[in-house]
Amino acid sequence: MTGSKFRSWYKTPMAQVILVGITCFATVGMFSAVSNLGAGGLSDVALSDTANGVLYGCFAVVGLVSGGICNLIGPRLTLFIGTLGYALYVGSLWCYQTQGTGWFVILAGALLGISAALLWSAQGCIMMSYPMEKDKGKAFGVFWAIYQLGSLIGSLVALAINIRQGGLSTVSTSTYIAFLVIIFVGVASSFSILPPNKVIRADDTIVKLNTASKLSVEFVGLLRLFKDWRMVALAPMCFASNYFYAYLGAVNAARFDGPTRALNATLEGAGSIIGALFMGYVVLDIKGLQRRTRGYLGLAVATAATIIVWSSGLAWQVTFDRWDVDHKGNPNALPPISYKDSDYRGKGALYFFYFFSGACYLGLPYWIMSALTNDPFTLARYAGLYKALQSAGAAGSFGMDAVATPFLNEHLASWTMLLFSFPLAYLVLRTVKETNYDVEKMVYVDDVKRDAAEQGTVVMTKSSSVKKNDVEIVE
Repeated sequence: MTGSKFRSWYKTPMAQVILVGITCFATVGMFSAVSNLGAGGLSDVALSDTANGVLYGCFAVVGLVSGGICNLIGPRLTLFIGTLGYALYVGSLWCYQTQGTGWFVILAGALLGISAALLWSAQGCIMMSYPMEKDKGKAFGVFWAIYQLGSLIGSLVALAINIRQGGLSTVSTSTYIAFLVIIFVGVASSFSILPPNKVIRADDTIVKLNTASKLSVEFVGLLRLFKDWRMVALAPMCFASNYFYAYLGAVNAARFDGPTRALNATLEGAGSIIGALFMGYVVLDIKGLQRRTRGYLGLAVATAATIIVWSSGLAWQVTFDRWDVDHKGNPNALPPISYKDSDYRGKGALYFFYFFSGACYLGLPYWIMSALTNDPFTLARYAGLYKALQSAGAAGSFGMDAVATPFLNEHLASWTMLLFSFPLAYLVLRTVKETNYDVEKMVYVDDVKRDAAEQGTVVMTKSSSVKKNDVEIVE
């Protein structure tokens, strides 16, 4: 690829989605990967639940305003600040393993909750507003696959160590350093993100001419957000989208041995990647169907997958509960399942499809919100609210698990929330229009160049013929 072609590609929406995916792969993905290694506070279930509860609690509070912060300082700086908490948290896990500093893990969890809210607001803004309307499902699929690749790699490393050593008692210093180096690469990669006025779609439209909002505008926008009945209707779907993670993680830890837990984590990552690509490319952006019909199809796929997978999970869950797998308090506890056992048959597939269906479910609210508007400022607020509600649900689920709630109750609570959200999402889908281009002002490159030339504020390159990528709009 020549330099000019690379510059042209670099300014495209999909390039920016890929770049933010790489940033999240190297930060959020590595955070998940090192957690899969059994490191740090995860060796203490109570500390892990406390840290996660604090993390998601802070995430939920800051998420309410994180979209406004993104609009005020721009997605690049917001993304950069958001990445820093992941390095701190992984460092706290390392410190806990060597020094036993549980307080630092909790403090780092709180700071990570704050920074993560900023990262995911910037990510949501870029992923939902930069692409053209016909590509928004693909954008979710590409981003989610790249991001989940980090978790998949971590689980593969954990699987290899488990099979070779038979367990994960400690993680070496060199392993922590390697993960931190990758995270800092992700921190640096956040500066590759372009502001919306520099991104040019295939139809020669600029995502948004203004690069920053105003505090008064964001205050009014936040109030309007809570008055928008469509976002209120999507609230249960946002709340439920991460609620089941605590339950699935707890069952994985309680019912399987170390190597099998790592194998299940590998299947989870694979299921998430395949589910996201399937939902984005095959369902939500399928050609030949109207946009609302594609939304209905996505809703049907997510609903069917949720019913089938969670019904299968229920059939297994009723065969045991916490007391049955409590190896500390119950002398007759069931032995951990190994991937070598005949009893494992079907369990790995169940974990794969839990996360396949989860990715389908997660992609739906993103697509619905991106179908309501193309405005990056509005979508940043939507993303902030989405992640705030999602994190509130996750905090509640980890709190539920921390008090040793029966597994069956956790299963039914998670499944009920998922099912309850579908009819409300259908009501919002009914309002989706074929396009928002006719009601939202679209800014074309040629119009900007012409207006700027009339005002004498165009900076030209040495080339005598000015192309769209040879022009810088001077603010």
